[in-house]
Amino acid sequence: MPAPTLKAAAFGQSGAVPVFAMYVVELSLRLTAMPVAVQRKDLAAAQSLYQDLRQAMEAGHPKLLELTCEKDEHKRISLLCTEVVAIQIYEKSAIGASGKRPGFSLDG
Repeated sequence: MPAPTLKAAAFGQSGAVPVFAMYVVELSLRLTAMPVAVQRKDLAAAQSLYQDLRQAMEAGHPKLLELTCEKDEHKRISLLCTEVVAIQIYEKSAIGASGKRPGFSLDG
């Protein structure tokens, strides 16, 4: 399926520019200021990862989670699910400012 396109008139060019969206699953860890973020190419994969993480948190017992990078499967991180305090999904667009802000806001 071809990538969705955005008219390039906004960029002063004719034709269409592909818009590539990535989905970020971000984990907040207990007593850690910086979140851990994992990107997925499609929404279904991000939602599946979110559900897996949520189920691990609900289990309530120490369980080691391993997250991998889609692009480079040698990149891995392992963490205890009991240390995850929040999970969120948001869309990260290649167009920069047009992406949705993470978290919740009244701006829409």
